[in-house]
Amino acid sequence: MTMWGIHNDALGAETVDGGFISISWDRVGDLRLIGDDRERIKEVLAANYPSAKAGAIPVWAGVLRRFAFDMNVGDIVVAPYKPDSTINFGVIEGEYEFHADISEHPHRRRVRWKEVGVARGEFPQPALYEIGSALTLFQVRKHESVFMEFLDTGAAPHAPEPSTTSGHDADTITDVVVQEEPNADRIDQHTRDFIVRTLLNGISHEQFEQFTADLLVAMGYEARVTRFSVDGGIDVIAHKDKLGLEPPIIKVQCKHTTRTMGRPDVQQLIGTLAPTEAGLFVTLGSYSREASDLERERQSLRLFSAAEVTALTIQHYDDLPPRWRSLMPLRRVLVVDQSPEEG
Repeated sequence: MTMWGIHNDALGAETVDGGFISISWDRVGDLRLIGDDRERIKEVLAANYPSAKAGAIPVWAGVLRRFAFDMNVGDIVVAPYKPDSTINFGVIEGEYEFHADISEHPHRRRVRWKEVGVARGEFPQPALYEIGSALTLFQVRKHESVFMEFLDTGAAPHAPEPSTTSGHDADTITDVVVQEEPNADRIDQHTRDFIVRTLLNGISHEQFEQFTADLLVAMGYEARVTRFSVDGGIDVIAHKDKLGLEPPIIKVQCKHTTRTMGRPDVQQLIGTLAPTEAGLFVTLGSYSREASDLERERQSLRLFSAAEVTALTIQHYDDLPPRWRSLMPLRRVLVVDQSPEEG
């Protein structure tokens, strides 16, 4: 059994709903007709993508060949999903398929998803960095045991000492080198993971409530923590006017955790709202589909997951109080904005 990492932000939720994984390169036809031949795949790629950089062709060929011929039924799939900062885990259940009638990501495999929407904050940073590879498809080597323990027990251990590439063939070593090359997307995700990990492990629940209030202030709201309240779990009150008398009054519930919030969690907040009040739920984890449905049903409800918290922290970082900027020291820099897959 092999563990594979795969990125597919283009289809994302569709792969979970449809029970599959997929990759692009729609100009390359059925790989079974080309055969398990990396050089032949490179020739087909070069013919169909004449403007591609020379360095990209070998990397693309490796991805396509592994997807069609190296992956096996029973292998584990780890699929990070950048839009909501979560990870999906599945088991490959079908052989390679090519869907000529599908223009986007026609190369597919059936997958049985075991865990979906798992917050990235559940895992140690070295393991997250490995699955942050810029490659579309890659073998998880160094921290396979971390993700397997999560699937077996529901909890991730500390990251083990990384392995090396010694003893592997030249193609594998090339892929590993490309996989670990830093770039803008990996640095950006590393920064977002750092923010979540700092907020999760570096402060208490009470401090997380104060951070949420300070973040809302940085966004232009008036906000205060409701200490020692017995108002149904409301942690922060926010509003736009200085006195807090004009609607809407925003009631905020904070959950200092990376677990998935369900519909009952969100309904508890809704139960505290008066007709003129709005609700904001803030967590470092994610939300179940049923919980997210509530947000779509109610115009006065917003759900902030780790993805929204990190995005807003970065956007309003300069306006946060010094104590938070000291806790999470960040610096704006220029980085290479090119994927290794681009050559």
